[in-house]
Amino acid sequence: MASGFSMTRLWLFSGALLGGIAVAAGAFGAHGLKEVFAASGQAANWETAFRYCLFHSLALLILGLLSATQRAVATSGLLTVAGFSFLVGTLIFSGCLAAFALSSVRLWGAIVPIGGLLLLLGWTCLAVAALRFTPDRGASMRP
Repeated sequence: MASGFSMTRLWLFSGALLGGIAVAAGAFGAHGLKEVFAASGQAANWETAFRYCLFHSLALLILGLLSATQRAVATSGLLTVAGFSFLVGTLIFSGCLAAFALSSVRLWGAIVPIGGLLLLLGWTCLAVAALRFTPDRGASMRP
């Protein structure tokens, strides 16, 4: 049970941290990098990078809450793969897309799909876990 607790904390912490990064980076892009993006035309890539970061921060928070339930034990392996896929996929997808937006170096853009594939893996694992999840009717969903 200790490993489930630590995964719960990791997903909640990661989701909160990525959410804060997404908000800060979005504001920085809209204000601090406005002239840079006007010259390069990369504002849409920056926005996409941190929109995906924000969406997946929420997915990690939900995953953290779900992994804290007693009923999630049967699917904890799938939830762990989903969590790491969301976390690493977001770092690669959003990080490389942001680097591409700032530098226009094509190598960064070529790495972005790896992050996208990891995000798809995370959603697939979460979907399979949802199919295997059997909530107790009438029972509390408390940890």
